[in-house]
Parts: sequence; C-alpha cells; structure tokens
Amino acid sequence: MFRVTDTTRAFLFLQGPHGPFFHRLGKMLRRAGADVWRVGFNAGDRAFWFGAKGYIPYRAAPEDWADTFRQIVTDKSITDIVLYGDTRPIHAQAAEAAREMGLRVHVFEEGYMRPYWVTYERGGANGHSRLMDTSVNDMRVALAQSDLDIPEAPAHWGDMRHHVFYGALYHWFVMFRNGDYRNFQPHRELPLIAETALYTKRLLLMPWLALDRMVSTFRIKHGGYPYHIALLQLEHDASFQMHSPFSRMEEFLRVIITGFAKGAPKHHHLVLKAHPLENGRSPTKAIVRDLAKTYGVLDRVHYVRGGKLAQLLDHARTAVTVNSTAGQQVLHRGIPLKVFGDAVYAKPEFVSDLPVDAFFAQPGRPDNRAFKDYRRYLLETSQVPGGFYSARGRRQLMRQVVDMMLDANDPYDALRSGKAPPRQQLRVVK
Repeated sequence: MFRVTDTTRAFLFLQGPHGPFFHRLGKMLRRAGADVWRVGFNAGDRAFWFGAKGYIPYRAAPEDWADTFRQIVTDKSITDIVLYGDTRPIHAQAAEAAREMGLRVHVFEEGYMRPYWVTYERGGANGHSRLMDTSVNDMRVALAQSDLDIPEAPAHWGDMRHHVFYGALYHWFVMFRNGDYRNFQPHRELPLIAETALYTKRLLLMPWLALDRMVSTFRIKHGGYPYHIALLQLEHDASFQMHSPFSRMEEFLRVIITGFAKGAPKHHHLVLKAHPLENGRSPTKAIVRDLAKTYGVLDRVHYVRGGKLAQLLDHARTAVTVNSTAGQQVLHRGIPLKVFGDAVYAKPEFVSDLPVDAFFAQPGRPDNRAFKDYRRYLLETSQVPGGFYSARGRRQLMRQVVDMMLDANDPYDALRSGKAPPRQQLRVVK
C-alpha cells in the first residue's frame, strides 16, 4: 500500500527538530524507495544530517532563498517538502512556493496532545492547521466509522533532558562551527551566543531548578487554598508570536494578573507555571512579582519553574493560557479554560468566551463529551505516538509516520474517507 512504485517521490527536508530525527526519517524514506534531499542552513543542520548523501548547503543571502528553493525543486524533481513548524521565514517562503508548485507540504510539530505524541499534518500546523476550520460536529461525522479504543498518556514529558541536550549541542555548532554559513540568520531575535549560553546554563542548573520547582509545588499543593493556573509559553515560540494578540509575555501577564485581582474571590490564589523549556531569556519571575505587587495580590500569586503540569492541574479550579498545547491537558480533566490566541482546540463547546475577570469569578463548565470526541479525532488523525528527542520516542514514531507520509491522503482526509491505515496502539511503559 505504501511502496513507492509508480512515480518516484522526492522529499526535500528543511530545518527539523534538534537531534537526529530528520536524518532517521530520511533514511527510512529512502528504504521505501523515495529520493531524499536535505537543505542545511547552518552547521547545526549539517551536524545532524550524518553523511553527505543528499545534503545541499545553503550559503547565499536570505533574500535569495525563495528563488533558490524553486530551482532546487526543479533540479531534483521534488514532489514533497518536510518542515518542522511552518512559520519561521525560510519555511513560510518554502511552503508558499511549494503550494504554488503543487507539492505536498509535510509539517511536523510538538504534539497537540503532549506529552507522548507528536503532530504530523499537511499544509500547515497550529494556527494554519485544517483543525482551525473543523467543527466538533465535523469530527463526529468522520469518527462514525471508527471504534479505536484510545489509551491514556503518561503524565510526564518523557525526553526533556534529551531535548535540552540537543538544543545546547545544536547551538554550539552554530556558534563555533558556522564559518561556511556566514549569511545564516536565525529566526529568533536573541543572538546565537546568548541562546547557546542559556541552553548550557539550563543544562547545568537542572538539579537546582528541579529542587526549586519541587519546593514551590509542595507549598502550593499543601497550601489549602483554591487556585487558578496560568500556563505560560516561550515568548519566542511561533504559536505565541504568530497566533496570539501579544508580542511579549509581559502583556499577557498583565492581563491575567489584572483580571485575577479584579474578579477572583479574595481567598483564591493564582499559580503561574513556566514552560518546561523556559531558559531565563525573559525575567518572567521578576515581572510576575512586580505586577502582583502593583495590583495588590503579591501574597496570592505564585510562580513555578516548569515541571510536571499534572501535579498542579489535579487541584486547579480554572486555567488560562495564550494558546499552549497544554490547554488540552486542562480540558481532559474537565477544568474550565480560557484562551487568548488562536488554538486548534479553541472550540466554543469547551473553551470559555467570558472576559477574564468574569472567568475568574464564575467560570462555566466545559462540555466534556464534546472534548472527548475532539480528542479521539486528533488521536486517530494527526497525533502520532512517539517523540523527536529520545531514542525510544523516535523508534515508536518511526513505526507509523513514514507510512502516513507516503499515503495519498492526509490524516484528516484518510479518516473521513474510511481509508485510514491501522493506528498503532500506545502502550505506556512506566
């Protein structure tokens, strides 16, 4: 069913997640009979594409990339492009050109249903996903032919240490081995030397950060007060920058803390949980403290440095976020949720449209049945068991995702047409 036998497929990989996932994916596509090429934009891209086979270095200026991309597509007879995220400039330009040229656009992202799945879609992800225009009723129609028993996911990230390690290593190569790529411009505004230093610092401080997080979480869990939780994101993350009304995390924090001070009962507290990969590039803790002091709620506001969300969600009254994928863990527990940005799960059945102060005062309950249908739809389509960073996660991901890429239908069309391939059952290893 998935063999490349008629017209040869030719996949062009651009930038991927830190680590060897794209290299391993390319090798398996070659075994399936496809041609595989990889464009590298810096020494970090080159380091994780082991061997020279299929590697194309891009050393020209950024403004020449769109024309170069079209030329590569023509010269190599490319039929498919593969991206990790679709918003960084080189990916956005390539995706636009690819659609004009009639190519398939395969987009990988961190899992909408984290922590044990990754996202695979065609055309776009997050705010550009087809899910944005798919109603819960549409999902129910597509699910009519399916009876897959969806398993639970383990309540942990799974491969955080690997993620941080590969991030630090990637930026080390870009900072110290990038002589052949002098025109490279990172898609983030922070200088590379600062980015590398922050990754390295976080790696070294992980034991201390874990202790600080444990103490903060213990105090909140044993505080005996009702609390609301704000799920913070990385300020430079594409979902935050491209699909939200905010450009700085401080703007979101001000809205949340103001709304909490105005609307929440006086005996309630607010917990602001940092993203697990927050590396200190923004002085979030100091900003939280200053805002809480300004609005007279300093003794009722708490900041937690990343860690396992489940421990805090188990006792939360409500949750707010810009558009974090962790919002779906909130909904899975039936907790009222308010979002401020564009999110694939922002459906009227289970996400509140109340003003933030009214939400903290008296939130409505989400439609848990509707969310269960939504969740099942995602786990039958775009959410693939596995992970990018740990060897075990990659092995599990590779068992299924190559067949999905070679399928004529994207995951959503495959389910709706009744031609979806068998889904791998997730077995949780504890």
